[in-house]
Amino acid sequence: MKAVVITQPGAPEVLQIRETDIPKPGANQVLIKVYAAGVNRPDVYQRKGNYPPPPGAPKDIPGLEVAGIIEQTGDLVTDWKIGDRVCALLTGGGYAEYALAHAGHCLPVPRGFDIVQAASLPETVFTVWHNVFQRGALQAGENFLVHGGSSGIGITAIQLAKAFGAQVFTTAGTDEKCRACDELGADLSINYKKEEFEEVLKNIGIDVILDMVGGSYILKNIRLLRADGRLVFINMMDGNKVDHVDFGLIMKNRLTITGSTLRNREPEFKSKLAGEIKQHVWPLLENGKFKAVISHQFPLSEAARAHTLMEDSGHIGKIILVNNG
Repeated sequence: MKAVVITQPGAPEVLQIRETDIPKPGANQVLIKVYAAGVNRPDVYQRKGNYPPPPGAPKDIPGLEVAGIIEQTGDLVTDWKIGDRVCALLTGGGYAEYALAHAGHCLPVPRGFDIVQAASLPETVFTVWHNVFQRGALQAGENFLVHGGSSGIGITAIQLAKAFGAQVFTTAGTDEKCRACDELGADLSINYKKEEFEEVLKNIGIDVILDMVGGSYILKNIRLLRADGRLVFINMMDGNKVDHVDFGLIMKNRLTITGSTLRNREPEFKSKLAGEIKQHVWPLLENGKFKAVISHQFPLSEAARAHTLMEDSGHIGKIILVNNG
């Protein structure tokens, strides 16, 4: 099969198409013929040599989410059969014509979604469900802030938070991106290059913040939180350190500061997460309350162009690799 291989750590050009063996599913795995694969920022970190895959994942083929058709099933798989259309969360290996997934980490392609749209879902939906609704415990009527509203995570967080009855605020870097966030349901989108988001929101107060920026945002986030507020980190693109933190404010307002990474979590955890998503999120998708936003599609052979676009951050929504073979 053809696969996109990280030939060495470096710039996007190190991503090259290579011939490799089709993997064989283990007892609890399925083999998926990949029609589309999502491109995510952790793929960029892996390409640069800064995000090694967990044990058992392909060492040199990135890709954390795919959609396609099940070709083979492991001996212990009972929930899926050959020919089923699925999207799946992977630990790696998605940039290929075939990929392995744990059977418990697959979900049916939602009714009304095509295969490319389905490939845009697993990584962001799993991440948002766990961090916003489980760790952040967002409730209807609360104020929610997500940074990077036009990113894959952002568009997912805006729509799900709105669907579950929260008031949604977001930040983005251009007026065009802010308009896109508004169209997806954000109540207020702030162009952080023109306005200071802390100043805009300080008299409103926020209950839950999903942050992928870190750095200079950390103290601003803490100051924005209402009593019993929750700050959840999923990335630290601007750095993971600050000069000082007012722990007195954290104590006074009973704040919770938490965060998570998903890729290294145990399979049982992700299977349980998939079950909750199928129960609580998939009906929203199938009832038209969630829109897949695809920014660009590239053939598998142009993975380097996809990564260049991801790093430029000029896109709105998801970037997808499509296998036309």
